[in-house]
This record gives sequence, structure tokens and C-alpha cells, in this order.
Amino acid sequence: MAVIVACDDTSAKRITSFESMGTVVHVEPSRYASLVQEIFERVESEMSEWKDNSPLTLVNNSAGKSEVACPDRVLSAVQTALSIAEMTDGAFDPTWASIWHLWDFTKSNVPTKMEVSRLLPLINWKNIRISGQLVSLKKEGMLLGLGGIAKGIALHEARDALIAEGVADFMLQVGGQVLVHGSERVIGIRKPDGSPNELIGTVTLKDTSVSTSGDYEKFFIVDGVRYHHIIDPSTGFPARGVKSVTVVTNDASIADALSTALMVMGVTEGMALVEDLHGVEALFIDDSMALYLSTGFDLDAFPF
Repeated sequence: MAVIVACDDTSAKRITSFESMGTVVHVEPSRYASLVQEIFERVESEMSEWKDNSPLTLVNNSAGKSEVACPDRVLSAVQTALSIAEMTDGAFDPTWASIWHLWDFTKSNVPTKMEVSRLLPLINWKNIRISGQLVSLKKEGMLLGLGGIAKGIALHEARDALIAEGVADFMLQVGGQVLVHGSERVIGIRKPDGSPNELIGTVTLKDTSVSTSGDYEKFFIVDGVRYHHIIDPSTGFPARGVKSVTVVTNDASIADALSTALMVMGVTEGMALVEDLHGVEALFIDDSMALYLSTGFDLDAFPF
């Protein structure tokens, strides 16, 4: 995850936190926390597949049967998810939610290959249909999940709302994502397998966002094998070869989704994509703890 390291005692007192989307959101300055919280709660209510009667739940309940009319914001989120799925050739696939229930990271149960293979055909972003305001899933049993992009969408909307309020300097953090506006902030990149505050280096950011995904966020170990929450949609099992990916770009929703997708794509394919994208930089740390930086990623690395 990304860790804020340039925060003195005075600024720390200005940070207010609240819980949303299964994690903690930090807001600086604290007086704008209620505005940010309102946005996060609205995004969660519209884009969570776990909330009864949310638009996404209605789409999932109608999979293989009928189309569902969705609000503009949900429709836009689905379209963004589809564009990222196409960009990453399915490494980011919002229909991976179809097998999410097989992976319970609180119980350390590894699903069998048979269980996964039975549901794997349900994972295919190309089977999401959009027609005007209507969204549908082609096959019964499919599930559409926006958890890989919703936090970034909420951050993006919160940024726009704060700017509209005339706020010139602020910082938002949710999970492994940080969005900064105004003053420069120094953000630490966590060392995989290290303690939560152990860093491999820092990056200085201004008016942009950073998102880090890693195999240390949600995981369990069985028979010496680490099973983490970033699932490769093509196999139904955790992605292998990369321990963490950090993405820096202005669009927090893109940063959110790409940091996950690049973990699946791996260093070679993932870095080729990053170098082709305008305004996107990335840092990969592979299983051997080797670091790979895109051309414009300015890391102040620490020895380790």
C-alpha cells in the first residue's frame, strides 16, 4: 500500500477518518470529511454488489434473464470498467466477481481446481451488455463487481467536489490509494513482506493519485503457498510473479484498476502497456524483490 510519510504533528491533527467500502478513508483537512464521506457512501450504495437493491445487485440478480436500467453514474462506471478490461486484454475483468465467493480470506480455504473450472466460463467481460441506460449479463450466474474501481471513482468524485468548493490543498487516502492536490506530499511505498511501515522508497506527488496493490493486503498461506486476493481472471487463482505494483496517474479510478490489472499481467506485458499510456507511470516489484520502474517513475529508493 501507499503510506503517507510527510505528515508532521500539526497536519496529523487535521486528518479525520471514517470507514467506507470495507476500509478506512482519511481526509485532510478534516473539516471536509463529511463532504467526502457523503460521496463515498453514495458511491458505495450505488456500486456495491453486496447491498440489497443497489443497481449492481439488480443487474446481478437479472443475469441471463433481463436488462436493468442503471443511473448515469453506475452506467459510466461500468463503461470505464469495460474500457480498462479491453485495454488490459481482460487482466482487469469486473465479472471475476462470479467466483469471488470461492475465496474466503478469513477461513484460509483453497478452492479445488474443479470448483474454479466449473465457474470460470462465467468470467468474461465481453458478456456485459450496455444498451442505452440498460445493463445486462449474458449468462445466468454471472456477477458484475466494481470493487476494483469503485474506490478510485469515489476519490475522483471527492476531488472534483473539493475543488468546486474552492479547496486548494487537500489529501485523501483510502486503502492503498492516495490522492493529493495543492501542496506536494511524500508518499512511501511499502516493502512487500515487510512490516506495515517498512518502505522500499518514496515518491513525491502533486495534483495526482497513486495506487498500490500487493500480495500482502489480503492473503493466507497453506502448505507454504501464499494465496492473495488479486485473482487472475484467466485462471481463477491468485496472480503469480509480481508482489506489488504502484501506479501514478491523474485519474484515481484508472490508478485503482490498473494497479490490480498490472499484477495479473506481470512485469514484461504490464510495463509495455504502461509505456504506451500517456500520463501513467508504474513501479513493479517481482517475486525476487527486483524493482522495475517505468520511464517517468521518480522513486527515491531505500537500500534493502
